[in-house]
Amino acid sequence: MPDLIRLYIRSVLIGFALAALLVGLLLGFNLANLRHLVTQSSDGPLALFLLWFFNGIVFAGVQFGIAIMGMSSGDDDDDYHGGGGLREPALIPIPVRSDTHRHP
Repeated sequence: MPDLIRLYIRSVLIGFALAALLVGLLLGFNLANLRHLVTQSSDGPLALFLLWFFNGIVFAGVQFGIAIMGMSSGDDDDDYHGGGGLREPALIPIPVRSDTHRHP
């Protein structure tokens, strides 16, 4: 299996585990009376699944982004200072005459 696919699967598993932890904490602390809403409604399990699933998608994407951005390509460009010795262009004001007269 290619390394990138393995990295993606690992990121998805971490993201959905974090989402399960978040949903567990939401229910554990009964934030916004969520535990009562989930347990007393007939659609509670569906709401619980959707809360976990959509948070898992977001957390998996963030986890994968962090993993990709943290990868180093081998060529370290820490010594690059940018600019190439170029200076910013000087802004020179140009006077413009107007033939219209302002009336007070």
